[in-house]
Amino acid sequence: MRRETNEIRRRRSALRKQLIAERLELAPAVRAAAETAIARALITHLGVANPGVVACYWPHRGEPDLQGVMLRIIDLGGHVAIPAPLLPREPMEFRSWGPRSQMVAGVGGVLLPAFGRPLRPDLVIVPMVGFDAKGHRLGYGGGYYDRTLAALSPRPRTIGVAFERARLRSFDPQQHDIPVDAIVTEEGFRTIVR
Repeated sequence: MRRETNEIRRRRSALRKQLIAERLELAPAVRAAAETAIARALITHLGVANPGVVACYWPHRGEPDLQGVMLRIIDLGGHVAIPAPLLPREPMEFRSWGPRSQMVAGVGGVLLPAFGRPLRPDLVIVPMVGFDAKGHRLGYGGGYYDRTLAALSPRPRTIGVAFERARLRSFDPQQHDIPVDAIVTEEGFRTIVR
């Protein structure tokens, strides 16, 4: 890991734009099949026991939609929490979510529950713009997940979610980047071995 230089920042920004554009251009049938496979892999991983508090995300800019997984978590007796970035450069709060939750636009236009009690997640499902085989995640560049995970003690387990086409050989992970513990794409669930 290294300190971010202007050149690395530019490369990461260009890569981020390219990957977001590619996932926004996915054909509807390809997207639907991939999202179904991702949801199946996550539901299989969750099993049949109450998973506790699971932080998910509301889909933004072409991210895989996990609403079916969120409903399954509730069916199992668990709680779903949605990240709520409230202040720039600060850790996020996780707000309880249910199928009747009113969603409002937050930082960057990301939807979050307008109301909902803060919850501490046992598991965080993290959206990824890009990723590598070691679990390093390329996000939107705001550092919200990294700051939030660094502030949680003990740190909850993390599962990164993306379309397989977002897999990268390398993208200059930085010192502050916190890798995920597992990755789910339409090709399945993979635990990261460190």
